Amino acid sequence: MKTLLLTAILLFTTTTSIHTFEFQTIDGKTMSFSSFKGKKILIVNTASKCGYTSQYEDLEKLHKQYGSKLIIIGFPANNFGGQEPGSNSDINSFCKKNYGVSFIMASKVSVKGSDMIPLFKWLTTQENSDFTGDIRWNFEKFLIDENGKLIHRYRSGTNPLDKDLLNAIK
Repeated sequence: MKTLLLTAILLFTTTTSIHTFEFQTIDGKTMSFSSFKGKKILIVNTASKCGYTSQYEDLEKLHKQYGSKLIIIGFPANNFGGQEPGSNSDINSFCKKNYGVSFIMASKVSVKGSDMIPLFKWLTTQENSDFTGDIRWNFEKFLIDENGKLIHRYRSGTNPLDKDLLNAIK
């Protein structure tokens, strides 16, 4: 167990690119971030019963407008106010039915606390132009450049179609 923990700590301190990580899609397939090399990636921790849930609509617009050079991945999480209580199947149905989501959705994960997945441990410790540390609420956004480096982090209140975010994508 100690060896596994030390390996995980070493991974977080030496990993310089998101391209070393994999994730499970909402329908159970394994995807590697390395398959997105050369494109920007927007990672968003999502929830179906949040005041920011309507951002799914603008995330879908962003996906349709910039899908050739931007990969959007929603990571459902139930870490804030129990606002994502459903199963992967429930979440997937909700997103498609209510917002027509066609961008990538990951399996439900933890983005905060002792059970936080390694990807979010890495994301929340990367230096960027804004801040590091814990995610405060649902719909925080992490913009990754074409080489797998975090270039900008946006809090929940930043709309996916915000001018600054759009300029960072272009």
